[in-house]
Amino acid sequence: MITTANIAGAGLGGLASALALSKIGVRVSVFEQALALTEVGAGIQLSPNAMHVARWLGIDDQIIRVGFEPEAALIRDYRTGKRYMNAPLADMCQRRYGAPYIHIHRADLLMILTEAAVKAGVVIETGADVQGYDASRDRAAFLLGEGLSADADLLIGADGLGSKVREQMLGAEAPEFTGQVAWRGLIPAHILPDGLVAPGATVWAGPGRHFVTYYVRGGDLVNIVAVEERADWRDESWTHPGDPAALRTVFDGWHPDVTTLIDHLDQCFLWALFGRKPLPTWSDGPVALLGDACHPMLPFMAQGAAMAFEDAFVLAKCVEANPSLTSALQRYEDLRKPRATKIQAKARANADLFHMNGLRAKASLHAASLLPARTALAPLDWIYGFDPTQQPTGAGWRSVT
Repeated sequence: MITTANIAGAGLGGLASALALSKIGVRVSVFEQALALTEVGAGIQLSPNAMHVARWLGIDDQIIRVGFEPEAALIRDYRTGKRYMNAPLADMCQRRYGAPYIHIHRADLLMILTEAAVKAGVVIETGADVQGYDASRDRAAFLLGEGLSADADLLIGADGLGSKVREQMLGAEAPEFTGQVAWRGLIPAHILPDGLVAPGATVWAGPGRHFVTYYVRGGDLVNIVAVEERADWRDESWTHPGDPAALRTVFDGWHPDVTTLIDHLDQCFLWALFGRKPLPTWSDGPVALLGDACHPMLPFMAQGAAMAFEDAFVLAKCVEANPSLTSALQRYEDLRKPRATKIQAKARANADLFHMNGLRAKASLHAASLLPARTALAPLDWIYGFDPTQQPTGAGWRSVT
């Protein structure tokens, strides 16, 4: 088995992978281009499939302690407030899937992962801009601005949508703009009218746009994500300032619960949503891709963090279970690629559903409104009911999608 690994990117996927590899005895170094690990991003949803991995990593209790467990997942009409779906989460997820559904601030999750990784002996180097890799020798190394990193048995590109590792592996290819942009923001719960935000994950669905709300930080903050179809904005940065007044105009005429929330928003950020076609391969010799670097997820299934967690666990266990690194990385791709690709496609389809695009989407919303609450989660069993930690990673097993 390998003894050392270098990881590009100290995001959720990179840190989860570092922690997972350290648990099987691998010495790990993480290279992050930012000068410091700062509080960026907003809300993250961790469904039961992700929480199974969190439990194996030993961080589930911390996540539950600082996060928020929603009571239900709701889809509501943008004007009337009619409920198209009301799926219980808190009790149902534990009973049905054996793990909770948790909302958490991204910064809180990064802190938990960072502290656990450092405690496990992971070395994190900030200000280290990975530009590519050198796999021409017996052991591989990252290309940094000032030269080569220390070499390692395994290199992992967890460097996000604009991955330099993927670019060297497969060539430069621009991601596909979806024609959609997202606004995000956080509102202190104590300044909002009592009862305005339901203690669940709510999607307000409307023509050409949708609006999502849920609590983070134990209910102290309300996270909002608003998506509109728009062709004139293509900046993928998470930190570009938006204008709350412009957001209010976009959702003018929507349900008062939505417009009241926007009226309490002091600051928001705007970014364009990009996707990527399934890649032909996820590895090149001793170099592998993970998370958004190989399968960026649109936010419409709330599975981006979950897929990164699944990747991290499966990659580590494949390395542990397979005698050669080549077979381990092929096994990792064989197990992960079909499921990740299927969830990517489902997320793209949900955009049409939430934006009421076409008769089929409207019929699906109507059908969802007829489902009894106890069976509303059944269509998601293949996602939430999957426990990666119970998936065999040795040879001779096929992918579970």
